[in-house]
Amino acid sequence: MIGYATLGTNDIERSAAYYDALLAVIGAERFMEEAGYFIAWATSPEQPALSVSVPFDKKPASIGNGSMIALMMETPEQVDQFYKKAIELGGSDEGKPGFRPEESDSGFYAGYFRDLDGNKLNAFCMVNP
Repeated sequence: MIGYATLGTNDIERSAAYYDALLAVIGAERFMEEAGYFIAWATSPEQPALSVSVPFDKKPASIGNGSMIALMMETPEQVDQFYKKAIELGGSDEGKPGFRPEESDSGFYAGYFRDLDGNKLNAFCMVNP
């Protein structure tokens, strides 16, 4: 259902380096780009994409309170690896990987972080309880 999600940035080159390295963990690569303005990554052009962009209205990018992008992983180990890479690249912790709610049998395993611009993301997977 989701085709792509876009995050605002005030420094496209810094964002590009962060997401090039982070999204490589799950095999995503750049597939669309407009120099100095917009970059999109996906595992294939037929799959949902994540993009960063300088705001169209030329005003400073800002984070959306309550907004979050969730990136689906296949295993808890992949969630752990992705979260760890996000933090290593300069992202900040918003909730270490684990089951949510804790001590539940929901099967929802996620790690939460903010990128270099303060946008909130999570890496998650569903585990059969």
